Amino acid sequence: QVQLVESGGGLVEPGGSLRLSCAASGLTFGRYNGGWFRQGPGKEREFVAAIRWTSSTHYADSVKGRFTISRDNAKTTVYLQMDSLKPEDTATYYCAAGTTILSNIHNPDGYAYWGQGTPVTVSA
Repeated sequence: QVQLVESGGGLVEPGGSLRLSCAASGLTFGRYNGGWFRQGPGKEREFVAAIRWTSSTHYADSVKGRFTISRDNAKTTVYLQMDSLKPEDTATYYCAAGTTILSNIHNPDGYAYWGQGTPVTVSA
C-alpha cells in the first residue's frame, strides 16, 4: 500500500520560511517523480514544483526563486523549502508521486499517488 505523508505546515509571517516534508512508503521511490501542488480557499489545485526521478527540478513561475524542491532517495522523502513567503502562498499543500513524462509534469493527472495535505497560512 502506497502512502505519502506530509508534514511541516503551519502559520508563518510574511517573509518567513517553512520546510515541508513528504515521506513515501510502499513504492520504489527512486523511480518516481515527486510533485508539490497547492489549493487555496475557493481555488483550483495548482502546480507548485516537481522533481523528476533524474533529480531535474521544475517550478511554477509564482514560486521560482523562492521555493526549492529536493529529494532524499535513501529516506524516500521529498522536501519543499519555502522562503520569502507571501500571503498568497496560503493554501493546503499536497505532495504527489507519479511516473509521467516531462511535458506533463505540471498536470495533477500525471500523479497516481497523493498525500492528505498540510495547511500553510502566511499572515501577520
